[in-house]
Amino acid sequence: MTRFLLVMPPLTGHVNPAAGIAAELTARGHDVAWTGTESVLRPLLGPGPRVLGTGTRAFRAQGGHGLAALRSLWEGFIVPYARFTLKPLDTAVREYRPDVLLVDQHTPAGALVAHRHGLPWASFAPGAMELDRPHRALPQVEAWMTGLLRGLWERAKLPGAEYLDPRFSPALVLATTGPALTGTVSPAHHAPVGPVIAARPHDPQFPWERLRPGRRRVLVTMGTLAGGLGADFLARAVRALELCGEDVQAVFAAPRELLPGLPAHAVAVDRAPVLELMGRGELDAVLCHGGMNTVGEALAHGLPLVTAPIRHDQPFVAARVAATGAGLRVPFARVGPERLAQALLTVLGTTGHRDNAVQVGRDLLAGGGAVAAADRLEALA
Repeated sequence: MTRFLLVMPPLTGHVNPAAGIAAELTARGHDVAWTGTESVLRPLLGPGPRVLGTGTRAFRAQGGHGLAALRSLWEGFIVPYARFTLKPLDTAVREYRPDVLLVDQHTPAGALVAHRHGLPWASFAPGAMELDRPHRALPQVEAWMTGLLRGLWERAKLPGAEYLDPRFSPALVLATTGPALTGTVSPAHHAPVGPVIAARPHDPQFPWERLRPGRRRVLVTMGTLAGGLGADFLARAVRALELCGEDVQAVFAAPRELLPGLPAHAVAVDRAPVLELMGRGELDAVLCHGGMNTVGEALAHGLPLVTAPIRHDQPFVAARVAATGAGLRVPFARVGPERLAQALLTVLGTTGHRDNAVQVGRDLLAGGGAVAAADRLEALA
């Protein structure tokens, strides 16, 4: 039996795929524990898994586009979260005594603590932003990010001569994607395992009875970091779905107050049981922000997409979806209800996008998912 410690940020799209890997490790007889913000982890994981809490604090809301969004992410979340969790993570490692750490790229403190204790660790990349260094053509941006990471290294009182980029384990990088969506060949120590599809806690609150038979159904979700930016887009999406006609039913994963004029036949919930909806065959298409987790799950179920990317790796993922023919891309800030309705009706009404989504999904699932990830982590141990 090996002890694995998962270091994850309080972000749903990062925790959900990691939970599938944790479940596979547990089924193989290993001891698995989590560390992070328990108030976020517990509702996603259920009551069973062990959580070594690192405390809770508020962070600045993410905003902006392009490089402004990148700065907001790093200075408003990644760096302060690393500073906040460094000591609790060190305590968790001393108490739990793991053999291997799986560290999300958004939680560099986990890599710092692993290095301090001489423990093997794997990087977890549930997005595409840090797989191929998209900012290497911008040396000033690369230098700025390196400065932030070196600052964290120094804060952890680690020897400067031993510095390594805490986003990238030199031993193993697990990525929940594949060449079909990255368009690149990975280095030998990268493991593109594809989407991790695993059971999640059942949501008894979802109104299944409101799903009308015989309707084409669209899931609308803009991710956990959209915040206030998503409000205007969601209002346009409501109107677009209305223009699609009575035979198209929308399921919105968003607070009801952000959905003005919601048609009576539409469904709105704060958090939708996405995998359950997909697994039951209740969906025909997905309208989303282009986050890797949502895109991978949709394609794994053969669902075509309309993507409206906001920031970070989303434009890259959305471009790859469009390039494969598995969906369409629309401009998040400028697309009007009429054009959005046209895009939705196109992916709903033609077989080409669905056929391509099925093929891309097969290619992604060939990465092995949770089973392949567990194999690589056992080999690291």
